[in-house]
Amino acid sequence: MGNWRAAAETGQPRGLNLKEAQRFRFLPFPLTQAEREEFHLRNSSSGIQEDHSLPVFERHVFVCHNVRPEGAPRPSCTADGKSELHAQLQQLAKEAGLAGRVRINKSGCLDQCEHGPTVVVYPEAIWYGHVQPADAAEIVKDHLVGGRPVERLRLADECINTKTCPHRP
Repeated sequence: MGNWRAAAETGQPRGLNLKEAQRFRFLPFPLTQAEREEFHLRNSSSGIQEDHSLPVFERHVFVCHNVRPEGAPRPSCTADGKSELHAQLQQLAKEAGLAGRVRINKSGCLDQCEHGPTVVVYPEAIWYGHVQPADAAEIVKDHLVGGRPVERLRLADECINTKTCPHRP
């Protein structure tokens, strides 16, 4: 996974192998046709170019759907495991012509419970918190189509994947 992480951080597709790409079921950045051909040729056991193409998504969006029991010390991102937010993001992405280019997935706990509902967009690793269905249009228009993260929804760096977030109990 180290190669994938380095590739995502640098934006360079070199160093990935087909097994890593298959594990993630997507590549975390767009490849040119020449890079796709090189990728498949490099990973073909016979050396003959074969088309083993997996969907190549420009972005992958994860929407937390975690439900915690009543009285849990940390809050839930959804009350019942259903999410109008996820449905809105999918519908708006489709309407924006992003089908096949952007994947919107439900996820389990993203461990940002105090900031939920939480959404993360890869490969940029942009984390959004307190996202409501009404925010979906702005995320699709500005970030997924326009390439500009929605700053008012972004989580502070010091809160992402750390036990020292000041919002945690």
